[in-house]
Amino acid sequence: MRLFRMTCRAAACGVVASLVLAGCEKAAPPPPPPPPDVLVTEVTQKDVPIHSEWIGNTVGYVNAEIRARVQGYLLKQNYTQGALVKEGDLLFTIDARPYQAALDSAKGQLGIAEAQQTKTAQDVARYTPLAKEGAISQQELDNAVQANRAARAQVDARRADVEQAKLNLAWTSITSPIGGVAGLAQAQVGDLIQPSTLMTTVSQLDPIQVNFPISEQEYLKFAALIEGLSQGHAIKDQRPIELILADGSVFAQPGKVALANRQVDVRTGTITIVSYFPNPGNVLRPGQFAKVRAITDISKGALLIPQRAVLEQQGQYIVAVVGADNKVDLHPVKVGERIGTDWIVTEGIKPGERVVAEGLQKLRAGITVNPKPYTASAPAAAQPGA
Repeated sequence: MRLFRMTCRAAACGVVASLVLAGCEKAAPPPPPPPPDVLVTEVTQKDVPIHSEWIGNTVGYVNAEIRARVQGYLLKQNYTQGALVKEGDLLFTIDARPYQAALDSAKGQLGIAEAQQTKTAQDVARYTPLAKEGAISQQELDNAVQANRAARAQVDARRADVEQAKLNLAWTSITSPIGGVAGLAQAQVGDLIQPSTLMTTVSQLDPIQVNFPISEQEYLKFAALIEGLSQGHAIKDQRPIELILADGSVFAQPGKVALANRQVDVRTGTITIVSYFPNPGNVLRPGQFAKVRAITDISKGALLIPQRAVLEQQGQYIVAVVGADNKVDLHPVKVGERIGTDWIVTEGIKPGERVVAEGLQKLRAGITVNPKPYTASAPAAAQPGA
């Protein structure tokens, strides 16, 4: 038993000694974390067209307000609302019976005046030789001559009455002065129509007119070009303009600037520009939203990077540049125009440098990263002209 106790004590001392020696040894450090993965892309350099955009609206090329010119009851609407009509097509019919009666009366008055003129002419012809022979006085001849002149004037007046009656009768049939799309009727059958009552509007829609305002500064930049276009001069290398509709789609037909308004709006400091777009099928209608886009400049040798590669902090723009040793350096940059999903950088980077396009927020200067190629989901070329 004594031998057993001694053996146990020796074993316990050995275990304690082993634990003490193990605690005195230094712990091994953990392995360093792997460099973070980032998506990088090279700074590209190329000539880039610069687009400008303006907000405007569509207007009919010609908008004819169809108004009544005589009073009367509306008997019939002769067109289909919203349909195409041709020049001269009958749109409305007003009760013509009072005007037919007025024309008949005017013709009767003209007949009386013509008969009176004939009688006075005969009197002059009969009195002239008698006056020479002294059979009648000169006064009687003069009276006959004056009566004939008055009769001729009366004939002219009655003819004018007949022409006016013909016009009034013709105006009971309201026709379209132009070809185009006829709008909704503003008067209903049975209404008592007054002169100048608006009946409907007909708009010529092909081409469609698009009006949009530009700033006074922009106008001064393009004044010579706009003036040349308004005078009908051929402009070398004239670029067409695009029309972006309310749903974001680009209208299939390109347009051209036609002219500028005569003055600048003092309230807004803008001047209205008029442009025309072919409109086959009358797809576009007056009053639609219209965003006009045009190439206004070419940026030579522009440096392009994805917009997501630029981080904005307190009014500064920062780009993370990955060096040859895969270390990150944060560069403050100056940016210019947006081109599709890309951004023009005017200062702070060089062509061919690698910039971080994904994972920029978790980086700090000096850390090592594992760069992987970045593929843009929406390339800048998707923007027309870019």
